[in-house]
Amino acid sequence: MKKFLEEFKDFALKGNVMDMAVGVIIGGAFSSIVSALTDNILNPIISCFGGTEVGLVTPLGNTGQVIDWGAFISAVINFLILALVLFLILKAINKMTSLVKKEEEAEPEAEPEPSEEVKLLTSIAEELKKLNKKK
Repeated sequence: MKKFLEEFKDFALKGNVMDMAVGVIIGGAFSSIVSALTDNILNPIISCFGGTEVGLVTPLGNTGQVIDWGAFISAVINFLILALVLFLILKAINKMTSLVKKEEEAEPEAEPEPSEEVKLLTSIAEELKKLNKKK
């Protein structure tokens, strides 16, 4: 159980979960914009075809119940718009991520500058090699 809690803690505190939380909040705000678009612009256009203010409806006998096709079409349009926008956002994020990975792979790590002691020892070794060749 302790290992499970540790794994959950690691998962919950990773940056990806925080990014996802921000995405959910932004998605909720964006869904209200899309709902306003469909309710105030697209639904009146749909209602032109249905001949009523509500939209396309089919009455169910004398019960007073109706099938609201306009609301269904509006919900489908909401879904399609949100899915398209999320697809485009994820595609852009994946593209940026792949560019960053390519840059990281393209840049090999530079070797650190040798210290003064290493430089001095290297020069001594070279001088010793020269002396040994002369003998």
